[in-house]
Amino acid sequence: QVQLVESGGGLVQAGGSLRLSCAPSGRTFNSYAMGWFRQAAGKEREFVAAISWSGGSTLYADSVKGRFTISRDNTKNTVYLQMNSLKPEDTAVYYCAARWDYRPSTARADFGSWGQGTQVTVSS
Repeated sequence: QVQLVESGGGLVQAGGSLRLSCAPSGRTFNSYAMGWFRQAAGKEREFVAAISWSGGSTLYADSVKGRFTISRDNTKNTVYLQMNSLKPEDTAVYYCAARWDYRPSTARADFGSWGQGTQVTVSS
């Protein structure tokens, strides 16, 4: 397993932008596909976006397609989630996750390591 640390959450008005970052603690992650999930209060954790180990393949939830962009910089050992045109329904705790496979996935069960999460709150 790899320990992951997220950053970049906060409070933003509807229509605004935030960029989340995720980095592993103590090791490189260029052999891992990476993903972002989110969990709103009282709801199940849901898939947001995922990226292959090379960065050449990405997946998105329909609810964020066209607004969010996942990317990674393996030289900086960091994966990003750029969130634009934020809506109040995007409010959630966002989790970074790592998968010991080069392919991205939308399934929670495919990811073996998780960060502690970072709160994103979008006000109307």
